[in-house]
Amino acid sequence: MRLASLVIATLALLALAPAPALAATGSGLKVVMRIPGPDGGWDYASFDAARRRVYVAHGNVVLAVNADTEKLNPAFAAGDGLHEVLPIPGSSEILTTNSGDDTAKILRASNGSLIAALPVAADADAATYDPATGLAVVVNGAPGLLTLVDVPARKVVGTIKVDGRLEFAATDGKGRLYVNVVDKGQVAVVNLKARKVTGYYAMKGCGRPTGLAYVLGGRLVSSCASGVAMILDAATGRQIAALKIGGFPDAVLYDPVRRLAMIPTALDGRLNVIALSGPHDNTIIDRVPTQIGARTGAVDPKTGRVWLPTATYNLPVPPGQRPTTKPGTFRILVLDRR
Repeated sequence: MRLASLVIATLALLALAPAPALAATGSGLKVVMRIPGPDGGWDYASFDAARRRVYVAHGNVVLAVNADTEKLNPAFAAGDGLHEVLPIPGSSEILTTNSGDDTAKILRASNGSLIAALPVAADADAATYDPATGLAVVVNGAPGLLTLVDVPARKVVGTIKVDGRLEFAATDGKGRLYVNVVDKGQVAVVNLKARKVTGYYAMKGCGRPTGLAYVLGGRLVSSCASGVAMILDAATGRQIAALKIGGFPDAVLYDPVRRLAMIPTALDGRLNVIALSGPHDNTIIDRVPTQIGARTGAVDPKTGRVWLPTATYNLPVPPGQRPTTKPGTFRILVLDRR
């Protein structure tokens, strides 16, 4: 996967480095369960509130976990180089991104069966849904494109060119989209209604921004592979805070009920929990031990449970080779407050 080579290359040297001291008030979260799954790589996880499911993009299959029974369906749907599983709000469908065959696939949420496979540009990676336009937005990382998908119409309705290599995107729900530009340390601002880029926010000190979330108070939380969480004013790009986290995150999980942003960091095996209770309250309140390699995940806003896919890597990695995981070690970690 995208970050794995960088993570494992420095893992043996840095994994045991001491974590920064915890704040006085913790989150209460801890690992309470490890759900085993099939071998293979993984990318993003997502939560389907309507169906109470956790989805994991896992190689060429979508894993689905019943959030209430913890039962895993190891082959809910087929894919090809899966990166994102996006539930479409108010519908009975989900969308997946597939870099193997350069498609966005529309599936039935009831059973994972295929409705349509839409050709998109190369490197189909993250995806998000914008309620203001009713469009799903697929991030095509390497070519720097956003592909706009009209899911009910089963068709691609346009693209938007962004300057740079792209990673994750987030919307404010009003037609404004933000996307991390990996190679420039920026956030691009996009007007989805006008279908154009309107500006770029610089993030000084942020190397390789990956995960991104639009959160309470009109803020953006961006996770940087260099070990920083950047918090910006979404309207102006003004830097509100730069918080030290572990290395190589790949997602920002947002819990709007408890007003928390959570960033899993692969290098030190921690979940960095950021309090967002007010517009100026941006404080790391906990760094929960998880497992080295856990870098993406999903949160259940109803219960506050957090779900993190990971596996045990084979170390050391021979020079010039891709990292591999040990057979039988893939798990979905479940974090709870009980």
